[in-house]
Amino acid sequence: MKPLPDIDSSLPKTASLNLRQIIALYIGSVLGSGILLLPGLTAELAGPASLLAWLIMSLLAIPMALTMGLLSIKLPHAGGVSHFVSRAFNPAIGSLVGYYFLLSAIMAVPVIALTGAGYTCSAFVLGDSARIPVTACILAIGLLSNYLGMKLTGQIQLAVVVATIGILVGAVLGSLHSIDPANMTPFLPHGWISVGHSATLIFWCFLGWEAISHVTEEFEDPRRDVLKGTIIASVLISILYLATVSAVIGTHSYGPGISEVSLIHLIGIAAGQNGMFITGFVTLFITIAPSIAYIGAASRLAYTLAQNGSAPQRLSLLSRRYSTPVGGLLFLMVCFAVILLVYSTGIVSLATLIQIPNATFILTYLGGSAAGLVLLKESGLGRIVSGISFLLTGAILFFVGWAIVWPILVTIAWWIYRTITIKDLKAFYQNRI
Repeated sequence: MKPLPDIDSSLPKTASLNLRQIIALYIGSVLGSGILLLPGLTAELAGPASLLAWLIMSLLAIPMALTMGLLSIKLPHAGGVSHFVSRAFNPAIGSLVGYYFLLSAIMAVPVIALTGAGYTCSAFVLGDSARIPVTACILAIGLLSNYLGMKLTGQIQLAVVVATIGILVGAVLGSLHSIDPANMTPFLPHGWISVGHSATLIFWCFLGWEAISHVTEEFEDPRRDVLKGTIIASVLISILYLATVSAVIGTHSYGPGISEVSLIHLIGIAAGQNGMFITGFVTLFITIAPSIAYIGAASRLAYTLAQNGSAPQRLSLLSRRYSTPVGGLLFLMVCFAVILLVYSTGIVSLATLIQIPNATFILTYLGGSAAGLVLLKESGLGRIVSGISFLLTGAILFFVGWAIVWPILVTIAWWIYRTITIKDLKAFYQNRI
């Protein structure tokens, strides 16, 4: 095997994203399909007290966001969390964490798109047969926008996020007349343990901060804009979540048969017969935004892993015209096609697909938090937020259940590739920087 290149090698800069576009990228990566499913599901699980779980997780998510933000300021790089771990520990562990994120994204993005496509097909009465084509369109938008470059991606993301926020705010305000204080009692119908279980579910609504760590090199001024963007986005996301959940509970838009589609019910209250069509559009916006963000992150990570010798060199192919990671995008396109093909056979349900990437996402955050403890040790704020993030993600890891099988398989695949391609581990470590 050829000597490894400098681990600081990264993608050419193709854009200078301003603060508005940065905030849109953050919101788009975090505000995903969870808003479609979890307000009703957590309300059914814990009743009005689920609001406490949302509030708690809104506060606890801030250390995770700040950890990724501070690391991105210190080491802006297309490798994201994988690069942070490489610098904090060694390239071998960093590449493993990179595999965790990359092979989480290839599962998570189709799941996000399938969830949105299901809502859209229901709203426009297209039938379940249209779900795969609509999903393919969502994925195509994400792949094409990232191929054309981060400048266009930032502009698309800004428009999508503004539309999403507008529709959610409209749904909440339009349902205010139907909110009944009586729906807030009994406040704790299923005990405090139900609030804890709700918080575990809600954790997934606050993932996404790690995705933007892969594109911080594209910011006009990472040192100036990352923390501003992180704080503003986290506040806006928390307000949107809490307002939507409050409206769902206040209008009692949950219960058997409607918890999984509580947003449809809420928009129906606000917009009447036109609510279904509005729901169709809002779900497209909500699922396109995180798809764009995760595809951008995963394609850049694939490039970085290939450059550092941890993945096939073909993944480092760049577009001559746009300097975008076309090798990574082609890899993702093939993976997405395979997953949609498997899903179309009915062998694996969407409920199963949703659970598969959970453990690898948590391990990615765990690795990033551990890197923060090392790389941010000179910063009091950095040590605190990294420590809280590490403890939180470590605790959540105990609840993943059978999904732990996926990171085990990923680790085996990583080890096999290294065994085949890296003959001399001593030379590997001597060539790292």
